[in-house]
Amino acid sequence: MDLYIKQKIFSLRDKYSVCNELGEPVYTVEGELFTWGAKIHLYDLMGRELYYIKQKVLTFLPEYEIFVGEQFCARIKKEFSFFTPRLNVQSSYGDFEIEGGFMEMDFSIYHNGQAFGEIHKKWLSWGDTYCLTVANPEDAAFFTSMVIAIDNCMHNESNQ
Repeated sequence: MDLYIKQKIFSLRDKYSVCNELGEPVYTVEGELFTWGAKIHLYDLMGRELYYIKQKVLTFLPEYEIFVGEQFCARIKKEFSFFTPRLNVQSSYGDFEIEGGFMEMDFSIYHNGQAFGEIHKKWLSWGDTYCLTVANPEDAAFFTSMVIAIDNCMHNESNQ
């Protein structure tokens, strides 16, 4: 299953639209204004919150946590590396390693050493635009929240 995650560029807060292969909306993503660290919500089309992403502040390397309601779901930490970005994900769905390419445009998701999914960032677009490929459609919302956290971790952290 492919999902397309596009950041809205002319917005005071983080906003993303998430569409399927046919261009139909699947999820909406909105960040909170005036917060200490990023706080971002992933909603279904009925407006129900599915996941909540929170930046941990005052850490050496970027770190984000994902919640389902009040329940902790995952922690995404950027690892120290020289040429290719690496992130480590500890979650209730299992542990994942995310390895990026040299230009931080393509990422592979590994679970127990096996390729689990892919993230590709478009080169020329208004706002960050990603294509997320996941095998199981039931995992799409979780991996979408992971992509939002990765986008913030890799691109927004370097701009601050």
